[in-house]
Amino acid sequence: MSQAKPIMFLQLSTRDLEFDQALAARLQSQLASKPQLQSQVSAIIEQVKEQGDQGLLECVRRYDDIHASRVAELQLPESAITEAGDHLDPSLKEALQHAAERIRRYAHKQKLASWQLNDECGSVLGQHITPLRSCGLYVPGGQAAYPSTVLMSALPARIAGVPRVVMVTPTPLLSMHPSILYAAQLAGIETIYTMGGAQAIAALAYGTETIQAVDKIIGPGNAYVTEAKRQVFSQVGIDMLAGPSEVVVLCDGSADAEWVTADLFAQAEHEAQARAILLCPHQDFIDQVAACAGRMIATAPRADIIRQSLNDHGLLIHVRDLDEAVALANRIAPEHLELAVQEPEKLLPNIHAAAAIFLGSYSGAALGDYCAGPNHILPTAGGARFASPLGVYDFQKRSTVVRCSADGAARLGATAACLAEAEGLFAHADAARRRCADKRQEEGS
Repeated sequence: MSQAKPIMFLQLSTRDLEFDQALAARLQSQLASKPQLQSQVSAIIEQVKEQGDQGLLECVRRYDDIHASRVAELQLPESAITEAGDHLDPSLKEALQHAAERIRRYAHKQKLASWQLNDECGSVLGQHITPLRSCGLYVPGGQAAYPSTVLMSALPARIAGVPRVVMVTPTPLLSMHPSILYAAQLAGIETIYTMGGAQAIAALAYGTETIQAVDKIIGPGNAYVTEAKRQVFSQVGIDMLAGPSEVVVLCDGSADAEWVTADLFAQAEHEAQARAILLCPHQDFIDQVAACAGRMIATAPRADIIRQSLNDHGLLIHVRDLDEAVALANRIAPEHLELAVQEPEKLLPNIHAAAAIFLGSYSGAALGDYCAGPNHILPTAGGARFASPLGVYDFQKRSTVVRCSADGAARLGATAACLAEAEGLFAHADAARRRCADKRQEEGS
């Protein structure tokens, strides 16, 4: 029997003179759009936008290999969703129910509420919260099934009160895993189209004769989907531009080396471009993880993907201490950050750039991926510096509310007029002062 190929982890030390350059090269963003991809996606979007149903059908035949004479044929019959549970393994069915309940419970806590306050002038100021009227959920398909993505994207939308939720997935009905359909049933999705890629994004963004456009598009996909979301952003809202998945495991040497290795493997198996990084001040623990990886890869079911991911994008970084590890984690701004240390709560206040944070060795990122409760649709490629996980609030809109009393209009009008004149906007000043004048007349009468 031939020996399994080894994992050639890149090991770095923050003490190295060229550490910053080496790290920057390894962390180079994979979200950069290539001109050829831009052009291809633009052509697909334009075809669907200009030709409607016919343009969409042609793209679906060409790219999804799904042959239909009408767009209506791409929509799954309602019975396929309602009867999905009948064809599902009972243990998987129970697991999906458990995950859905935890996701639902967590999401309810996120729901924003309208509010008002009365100021000193008797005016009313507030915030009016309304749900989006519609959203489209993109669920990756192909050879894999992702029922967890269905739950993570659809349940927050439903809890926000979105009345129309449409799902698209590039998987023909005959090959669609019943777990996808059952997850859709649990999340209350009634409309599913079997199409994917840039053509599905274009149909959701612009609509066709058959498909009504949505207000926002949610969900991860391949490079074509990501580029399409980038291009339609001015037409429709999007959640984020998702890049390859990533994890940073910050260790103090007290964790089980095999657990840490398993967590690195779990991230790496997503795809060859996934990124798994270990930060630790103890070289002997880093060596243990490297040795564990060499042993465990031999029996890993997705060994080829894991090996390529870790060889091309993985990192084992020796840091001076935990303070430096925290600073480095914030610099990387990972999608998932595991604080596999004895007292993770002490480090938490200093973490300001991580999308999902897992405290302690028992809190593996894989639990968050499926059923802990928080959403697994997260910013990647350093996006945690400025973006947040998907939540109910992403399906809600905030409108400000102002109701001025006569006294409030007079007081605010004087301030507004002064500021407007300073900016050279004299019509603004006049509009504000008229309310002041009205108040003076009222007082004099």
